[in-house]
Amino acid sequence: MSLCKDCIKGVRHEGTPEGKTEFIGGVRCYVGTPSGEYAKEKVVLYLSDVFGINLINAQLLVDDFARNGFKTIAIDYLNGDAIPTGAFSRPVGYDLQTWLSKHGNEVTRPSIDKVMAALKEQGVTVFGAAGYCFGARYCFDLAFEKAIKVNVVSHPSLLEIPQDLEKYKNVAEAPLLINSCTVDVMFPPEAQAEADRIIGGGKQFTDKYRREYFEGCTHGFAVRGDLSDPKVKAGKEGSFKATVEFFKEHL
Repeated sequence: MSLCKDCIKGVRHEGTPEGKTEFIGGVRCYVGTPSGEYAKEKVVLYLSDVFGINLINAQLLVDDFARNGFKTIAIDYLNGDAIPTGAFSRPVGYDLQTWLSKHGNEVTRPSIDKVMAALKEQGVTVFGAAGYCFGARYCFDLAFEKAIKVNVVSHPSLLEIPQDLEKYKNVAEAPLLINSCTVDVMFPPEAQAEADRIIGGGKQFTDKYRREYFEGCTHGFAVRGDLSDPKVKAGKEGSFKATVEFFKEHL
């Protein structure tokens, strides 16, 4: 399987992170904790794109989820070997396939499992997952294993279409939100239509399946989009709003 040049294209966002770095189950995580009362038995797992948890864009999203009442944990499942943000300016020249070959499931998934096991020991019983690009693959796998209660993916990568969609319909129980867009080699219009057909029963919106669509946006928009572009800004903000609403409804 492969990724595309848009998987490593993007713009660094401005802001001051408010969360903190913690080691959970021996794995480094960036943690956003609500300032007020919140359901301590629930956690949102933030599964990043290939730029990992050090990217300020990701940290600001985690903080925003926390502001909306969800303790959110971004797991360094890339084990300190995320793609450097310098690739933003030269995505065509970066050897993405070599990086990908070193970050297979056997290398990355154990860190997710360690964090989830440690959180369960701390009393967490309900997990939601938000996966972006590369992270969406893990969201689907966790849903297949019934390890999460709610699943949100934005511009997903590394899915087998239609096999993963059919498996989701037949195996997964977690309600699914997909944040999709206009230009996306990894999840193109044909795949979006297949998701509606297979999981949505021919509909874009059902009780347990939603596919939001953001016109004029490109793969990566929900995390790394250029916010000086009004359509991209609307897409980034709209996908976040849809995600929060979906978690509030189903988590």
